[in-house]
Amino acid sequence: MNGTETQPARQAAAAFNPKDSKLVLAHILFAFGALLLGGIAGVLQGLVRGGMIKLPAGIGYYQLLTAHGVLMALIFTTFFIIGFLYSGISKTLGGELLPLPRRLAWLGFGLMAGGTALGTVFILLNKASVLYTFYAPLKASPYFYIALTMVVVGSWMSGFGIFINYRYWKRTHKGQLSPLFSFMAVITMLLWQVATIGVAAEVLLQLIPWSFGWVDTVNVLLSRTLFWYFGHPLVYFWLLPAYICWYTIIPKVIGGKIFSDALARLSFILFLLFSIPVGFHHQLTEPGISSFWKFLQVILTFMVIVPSLMTAFSLFATFETTGREKGAKGLFGWFKFLPWKDVRFFAPFMGMLIFIPAGAGGIINASNQMNQVVHNTLWVTGHFHLTVATSVALTFFGITYWLIPAITGRQLTQRLHKLGIWQTILWCVGMFFMSGSMHTVGLLGSPRRTAYTTYENHPDTVLWMPYHVAMAIGGMILFVAVVMMIYNVVALMRSPKGETEYPIGEVRDASEPTPKLFERWGLWLGVTAVLILVAYTIPVAQMMGGDTPGSIPFVTW
Repeated sequence: MNGTETQPARQAAAAFNPKDSKLVLAHILFAFGALLLGGIAGVLQGLVRGGMIKLPAGIGYYQLLTAHGVLMALIFTTFFIIGFLYSGISKTLGGELLPLPRRLAWLGFGLMAGGTALGTVFILLNKASVLYTFYAPLKASPYFYIALTMVVVGSWMSGFGIFINYRYWKRTHKGQLSPLFSFMAVITMLLWQVATIGVAAEVLLQLIPWSFGWVDTVNVLLSRTLFWYFGHPLVYFWLLPAYICWYTIIPKVIGGKIFSDALARLSFILFLLFSIPVGFHHQLTEPGISSFWKFLQVILTFMVIVPSLMTAFSLFATFETTGREKGAKGLFGWFKFLPWKDVRFFAPFMGMLIFIPAGAGGIINASNQMNQVVHNTLWVTGHFHLTVATSVALTFFGITYWLIPAITGRQLTQRLHKLGIWQTILWCVGMFFMSGSMHTVGLLGSPRRTAYTTYENHPDTVLWMPYHVAMAIGGMILFVAVVMMIYNVVALMRSPKGETEYPIGEVRDASEPTPKLFERWGLWLGVTAVLILVAYTIPVAQMMGGDTPGSIPFVTW
């Protein structure tokens, strides 16, 4: 088993295939372009919410809010994830991509880029200010929904390419355990392919016909349910690539080895099983869903905590064993042996650290009684700014610092390490002000998804305003960090020529063998399908019954 990890490790030291390098770089650079545009929209939105600026005529708050959410939560993450996964697939499954997967990846990139451009145009034209949770009854231009369809279909093409490359490797390496990175990449894209079925059904069968006027009304309850069938697994589509970095890259960066291949694979299998049939915990206040089905999906939501705790155990076991091998003494002596001046470690580690309160907030959101307190308040916004905008984003930034030099034949210089560490610190400081204020003012009742308002000078809103100002200040600090990250990306592209390792870790010699059962894909997909059918079949059938009222479209901007 351990021998299967040494081969990818040797391949990681080799030069990156030029054709694969162009593919990966295109995805990464497009992702950071979306990050910059989304960051501009985000800082303007924060300043409006804090009452610090007024937007000029023709630019709406909800227009900015939609652009910020779509570009950062959907586009930045999807492009980066696909680029990162293809880089690892290329390195660990033979040293280069097969021609067909590479063509599928370029086809996917073209569809996603075209969809992004089309969708952004209609957001800027103020024809799609429906927020990134774009379910009914708010209605965007039908071309915005077509743009979203292009993004999803493009991502499917990229996913098929990963599956084909993986299947070929398995056929030509019969009896061998696949490299851990590639196994995790397949799980991540399987999760995405299954989860996006819901949003694809919503857009194609409901929103496009409705927005074109081919039907008069839409089933709002079904629309929301199909969106959240996709919407919560989306969180794990963001997180799993970060976990791939934490499991397979960080051990190599710190000079250690992966604690347990078997534990890592099992955690990803559990994420596949339990991260999809959980969407109802976003709909706990929805009147049209039976309390039984909400309760069932809340239970499944809490099951996702198990692989998260397994991941935390594995990571800190890796840190401790590595530190003790280097001579660490005492209970926490290993802590000082971690490479704090290495941005490849520091940025993802800060993401890991912040995921502790982020995960605790998720438990609150998924709990029926506590959710009633925070539902639709800024607490929720603060929560996902800790998860995707901090834990995930910082890990992606840490990956970028070595990935771009590795695929372009450049060096990760000490200057770039320092710039990266300062950028990480600045991001954490900005998020402390912004997300901390969101959590606090959310507990005071301040709603999310609203522009600056004093609610007719209601006395309660006076207590909110200092937090809104702090949110705006945090947003400005974060925008400076975004600009600094863009500068660092450009600097990485222009750094001196040389070799930067693609740091794939190896498994500890003492770790237990990995059961072959873990690669029985039919079994795990079958269990996933059963869980989804149990959680959704009856409630969705009830929603599609004749008693569910339809809604005409609303355009409120």
